Amino acid sequence: MLNKTPKNESNQNSALNMIGMGTIIKGDLGSDGDLRIDGKIEGIVTSKSKIAMGAGAEIIGDVNARSADISGKIDGNIHITETIFLRSSSKITGNITTSKLVIESGAEFNGNCNMSSKPAAAKI
Repeated sequence: MLNKTPKNESNQNSALNMIGMGTIIKGDLGSDGDLRIDGKIEGIVTSKSKIAMGAGAEIIGDVNARSADISGKIDGNIHITETIFLRSSSKITGNITTSKLVIESGAEFNGNCNMSSKPAAAKI
């Protein structure tokens, strides 16, 4: 017997949402799919999937996601349930809660980091 999943459910986590350069969002942003951010967001950013930030991107507020690849600037606390990559151009001011943390040479991180296999403070 075949298990048929409706198309909307099976593609829900594969959705890619993009915030382009020059775009400014003031308010909270939430997504079930991946987020690619190249603009500026002032508010809480939440994804049930992955957040990727370009070098010119900026978030002023907390970030909650399953995984993250950060090249931009975040001023707020970060809660990642799996892995966060801080690329060489990233500038983080705030605390990080995650399972795995990878920091490239040149990245700036000012705050505390709490690591465990099950981050208690994750809010996704």
